[in-house]
Parts: sequence; C-alpha cells; structure tokens
Amino acid sequence: MYVVTGATGQLGRLVVEGLLAAVPAERVAVVVRDAARAADWADRGVRVHVADYDDSGTLAGAFGAGDRVLLISGNQIGSRVAQHGAVIDAAAAAGVALLAYTSVLAAPTATFRIAEEHRATEELLRASGLPFALLRNGWYTENYLAAAAANVASGEVFGSSGEGRVASAARRDYADAAVAVLTGEGHEGRVYELNGDADWSMAEFAAELAAASGSPVAYLDVAPQEQVRRLVAAGLPEGFAGLFPDTDAAIARGELARRGDDLGRLIGRPTVPLAESVRAALGA
Repeated sequence: MYVVTGATGQLGRLVVEGLLAAVPAERVAVVVRDAARAADWADRGVRVHVADYDDSGTLAGAFGAGDRVLLISGNQIGSRVAQHGAVIDAAAAAGVALLAYTSVLAAPTATFRIAEEHRATEELLRASGLPFALLRNGWYTENYLAAAAANVASGEVFGSSGEGRVASAARRDYADAAVAVLTGEGHEGRVYELNGDADWSMAEFAAELAAASGSPVAYLDVAPQEQVRRLVAAGLPEGFAGLFPDTDAAIARGELARRGDDLGRLIGRPTVPLAESVRAALGA
C-alpha cells in the first residue's frame, strides 16, 4: 500500500493524483484530518484514514507492514516535531517498508528558522530504525505567485533578499519526485537535495512578472523591519511575518540557490521554468 499523510494539502493532492495515475486506487491510502475533503478519493477506491497528529491514538491502523509512506511535513509551525514524531512512531510500530519525508533543502546546515523542525524530524527518523528517504525540497515557485496579480497591480515586489538567488521548482515537480520515490526501487537511505534547474533573483522575478503582464514591475529591497511592517499591514500575523526576512537573509547568503540535479533526475524531465509558472499564474 502507498500511504500519503497530509494528503488534502496542496502538495498532497498532487502526490495522490500522481499515484492514482501510476497504480490501482485500491493500493493507495491517505491519512487526513477531515474525511469530507477526501470523499472524492474514497469514491474512487482510495482507503481514507482519519487521524489527528496531536492524538497519537488516532494513528493506530493508519499504516501496515510493508507500506510505503510519504510523510508530508505539517503546516503548524512550532508543533511539527511532536506531530511528525507521532507519525514516525506509528509507522515504525507497523513495520512499514519505507518512510519518505518532505524536509527542506540542506536541512543539516540551513540557518533559517523553519529548517529547525525539519532537522529535528530527520533526527527522529534516523533514530527510528525505519528505512527512510529524505526529500529535501527547495522553495516552491508558488510561494511567490499568490501575490503575482497584486504585484503587477502595484508595479512592485518587495523583500529583503538583495541579490540572493532561489532555485525554486513548481509544486508539481516536487510531487512527481515523491511519486517516483514511493513507487520506485533503491531509495532506502537516500537523501535528495531537490531544487529547480535554474535559480533566479527577486529582480529577475519582477522582470518575469513584467514580461508576462506587459506592465512595469520592479523589485524593491527593503530593511527586514520594513518588510515585516508591510506584511503585517497586508494582514499577516506578526510572528508569521517575521519568518519572511529570516528566510530572505538565508537566500541572501545563498542557502536556497541551486545545489544539483536530483530533482530533474528523479522526475525524468526538466523542472518547470519560472517564466512558465509566472505566465500560468497571471493567465497570460
């Protein structure tokens, strides 16, 4: 059985659909908080297990001996290590054949704050004795596209990463890599540093927005405190907004720039170029 946790999230949905294109539905299972959000898959024959990662008892029966599991990192920053640990413990007790985890690029050496929980989860996974694979995902291009239309309307993209470069890839690229690892052979004990085929600066991102929209868009590099102020004014909680300059500082240090070709090799094709993702986001 192929089991995907956090399956109704943006990445999880793509992974499950990728699995359903590769294997029969009765060989696919999902672990979700809300069964209603997975009803379409249940209708197609996917096994749905409802669990709350904060209640380890609900994970009983989620996995079976020989399963190949994808643990998609949770989105509750500050709670993820305990939540991930509960999944790892349940998978170890069940005797799964492989547990693949979506970590972050260069987790052991990354200095930005959100890497801390990924690094701790990797340590739990290594200590568990489970056969594992680490999918250290770089940045999603979609992280920057949610505000694409607003950026075009204002003529401005702001941040504090300076000339730092990001080797982002589309969410679909990372999902296809996860499917390849789950359904392939020889991935036990492997660590994959996953990033796009090319990296880019925020000034180049602004130029892509301008090219796709036909409107002028420029990158404005601001001080970290000004970045937080602007994000809070846009409606983000201050604690969450503070993660952006922290990550941008790491980008400026080169921590999310291109590191290799693991992603392209896993998916057997080039990663989606930035320009293509920008055009799709703007409907251009």
